[in-house]
Amino acid sequence: QVQLVESGGGLVQAGGSLRLSCVDSGRTFSRNKMGWFRQTPGKEREFVAAITWAGANTYYTDSVKGRFTIARDDAKNTVYLQMNSLKPEDTAIYYCAARTRNGDTWSSLNEVGDYDYWGQGTQVTVSS
Repeated sequence: QVQLVESGGGLVQAGGSLRLSCVDSGRTFSRNKMGWFRQTPGKEREFVAAITWAGANTYYTDSVKGRFTIARDDAKNTVYLQMNSLKPEDTAIYYCAARTRNGDTWSSLNEVGDYDYWGQGTQVTVSS
């Protein structure tokens, strides 16, 4: 069973940094593809970043490329999202997700329906 718990959100000024963490309490973490999504009120949940098995491939939405970095530590069952140069438009609830099915290409990892398990979310607020 996959259970995801995010942490690391908070309030930060524009230009600042935060690192989100997501711990998976299950026993299959190393085989899972992991993703980060975010959502603001009244909008659909949107893809932010994803990472495949052993970190072989990473994917990002265009708006965060060069600012955000996704990484994983399989020994700790943890996936991270390092967020630098934060902007007010990055304000959202950030969700961690796990894909246990086959498929590790961009087309299999950039939509909500591509994932099987979700965390409860962590709030990120960037002030101007």
